[in-house]
Amino acid sequence: MKTLRLRSLFIPLATVALVASSGCYNLDAAPAKHPMIQVDTFGQMPDGTPVKIYTLANRHGMKVKITEYGGIITELWTPDRSGQLGNVVLGFDKLEEYTKGHPFFGAIAGRVANRIAKGRFTLDGKEYTLAVNNGPNHLHGGKVGFDKKVWKSRQLPPAPGVLAVEFTYTSPDGEEGYPGTLAVKVTYTLTDDNELRIDYEATTDKATPVNLTNHSYFNLAGAGTVLEHVLKLNSDRYTPTDAGLIPTGELAPVKGTGLDFTTPHRIGERIADFESFAKGYDHNLVINGGGSKLTMCARVEEPKSGRVMEVSTTEPGVQLYTANHLDGKRAGVGGIVCGRHAGFCLETQHYPDSINKPAFPSVVLKPGQKFTSTTVYKFSVN
Repeated sequence: MKTLRLRSLFIPLATVALVASSGCYNLDAAPAKHPMIQVDTFGQMPDGTPVKIYTLANRHGMKVKITEYGGIITELWTPDRSGQLGNVVLGFDKLEEYTKGHPFFGAIAGRVANRIAKGRFTLDGKEYTLAVNNGPNHLHGGKVGFDKKVWKSRQLPPAPGVLAVEFTYTSPDGEEGYPGTLAVKVTYTLTDDNELRIDYEATTDKATPVNLTNHSYFNLAGAGTVLEHVLKLNSDRYTPTDAGLIPTGELAPVKGTGLDFTTPHRIGERIADFESFAKGYDHNLVINGGGSKLTMCARVEEPKSGRVMEVSTTEPGVQLYTANHLDGKRAGVGGIVCGRHAGFCLETQHYPDSINKPAFPSVVLKPGQKFTSTTVYKFSVN
């Protein structure tokens, strides 16, 4: 999948207004009449490092806020069927709420998203031991993964109907136990077609596993639970796991199980089937025809608001997670309580523990190769 070539589409800045951090246009007050990017200071890290936050707004009023800390999507505002904007992701409006710990709200997960069994793998004849942070297993890059790093950022030249911000981070050899120095670039693009596109790239100087994703929790109603959301997945199979959510290596059919979303079902319709397993959905689904080109992955509709989200990806799998462990003790943007099942995640990815499962699509990146991945979230109303 080719990365969008923004440089070749450069047009004069007069065509697309770029608003500096002086706050001369309040994007929270009204929809933008023209696409624009606003840059502000989100806060400071404990060591004094300043952290920027970008607001991208398209001509329809859709807007997204992304911060250098963890490459986190903190807010994503889309219109409902009456044109009313609403924030459809869980997040916080203060940096401190993220730095004191959170369940990966909106963050870039890596160097390897999802789980690696026992935090161990063997590559090129050498065994590596990683940080363990999820029971006996390694999860989402370890104790200090990409979600906790301050990424470098820059605005890309604007193009007709397109605004983009690029985030980069260099993970040193040995970080969290991983081999090789990994150079990562993640580009967030907002289009006038109400699409949020995420392009991932990475290169390495030593063979290493790589599996990057975004961990946004969506709620198309803006509040409450997501149990009434109607979900359809382009997936006939899933990867069964043990009690620690490590795949057995089997690819099993979803037919006859509560994971069968090949036809639309309410998320809450059969979620009780998995209460004793993971307190809800926490499963990797195999995308039909996925893994080589941009392929439809999922469609979600919220009946009351009419909001619809369609997800396409170049990845072979997607993790469906339904915020099973949120306890309602913390409030997010606008004072919205983040309780159990207040969001759902569709984490586009390679399968969990792929580094230890030779039959799964490989996550190994070698010197001279480039890791690329694209996921697109398209919003509309019904």
